[in-house]
Amino acid sequence: MENVLAILLAGGAGERLYPLTKDTAKPAVPFGGAYRIIDFTLSNCINSDVRRILILTQYKSLDLIRHIRDGWRILSPELGEYIEVIPPMKRVHEDWYQGTADAVFQNFQSIEADGPDETLILSGDHIYKMDYGEMLDWHRTQGADITISTLQVPPAEAGRYGILEIAADFRVTGFEEKPEHDHPARSRFDASMVSASMGIYVFNTSVLLRALHEDSQAANSTHDFARDVIPRLLERCRAIAYDFRDLNAKQSRYWRDVGTLDAYYEANMDLVSVTPEFNLYDQRWPIRTKATQQPPAKFVFAQKGRRMGLALDSIVSAGCIVSGGRVLHSVLSPGVRVNSYCEVEYSILMPDVEIGRYSRIRRAIVNTGVKIPELYSIGFDADADRASGYYVTEGGVTVVGS
Repeated sequence: MENVLAILLAGGAGERLYPLTKDTAKPAVPFGGAYRIIDFTLSNCINSDVRRILILTQYKSLDLIRHIRDGWRILSPELGEYIEVIPPMKRVHEDWYQGTADAVFQNFQSIEADGPDETLILSGDHIYKMDYGEMLDWHRTQGADITISTLQVPPAEAGRYGILEIAADFRVTGFEEKPEHDHPARSRFDASMVSASMGIYVFNTSVLLRALHEDSQAANSTHDFARDVIPRLLERCRAIAYDFRDLNAKQSRYWRDVGTLDAYYEANMDLVSVTPEFNLYDQRWPIRTKATQQPPAKFVFAQKGRRMGLALDSIVSAGCIVSGGRVLHSVLSPGVRVNSYCEVEYSILMPDVEIGRYSRIRRAIVNTGVKIPELYSIGFDADADRASGYYVTEGGVTVVGS
């Protein structure tokens, strides 16, 4: 795509995903077995023919940097294509990134050096399929200074989002962050719904740079796009709403913010339904990731009775061995070992997890490299799980961090 730069914000600490983010950045957390969370946004970029990408990192970024280095060296520098990881360098002031807008502001020199006509601002921690080219075409057709991608949600859920007020000509005339009243502005695209910001923006680059410099000098600013920069621009710039077109090709539009443990768990469970809500298998819009050097998955023992290696309604990644255990409605990441007489149900096992013989795991997330001993139960008694030092979410999911 001609003269467009994408900036992926990937520096957040991901505190609500702790302990999964104890040692890594949120965008690098494994998802769906073979993937990392950031792979979905990056795949959208590549599939949309957006081939100049800056990834802004900060918090515990080594794992993320290595994932990008080893798995995303697929572009051609000779053609001016790149995926570049930029750690905070304090080129503008002496603070670390103070917010989403400040992260981009501290890298304004890199934007100027690239010289894009438009800059696409993206988050590295959402799960969805979207053709950014369609949004850019809409931005240009509407003569916009800034275009905000929106998702239609029921009015009852408005308190979870930033809600846009949209005029008849698609111009954004108001923005309300997580309204608590009963009458949020109805959507221009569907009067029975409200239009929620997806945190995806297209800026004319000159408008973006001017707004970022102004925000850097603003008193009491939190230096956030949604809270500060966007509302300030509405009065003097042509801000246009774009209605998200989902390429997932399901009955309802799919976009998930996996910023909490319960949201992360539910999004993974979406993948293992008989008819999954999110389709990983559509080669018209492939999701890419780092290829791991692992042998094929293996299922051991086919005896009558309890000792049978099987997995039903589950994702089983490369390198897994299900050795006489039973796996149901679960996600097994690369290198997982499920030993004899185990039962794993409605759970997410991160890379290199091992479940000891006769153990039972239900509605749990087991973090990378954890070894569950023999004759152990997790997910059957919330109080016992808490007493063992595990975290139990509001939705009743037990998270085994170590």
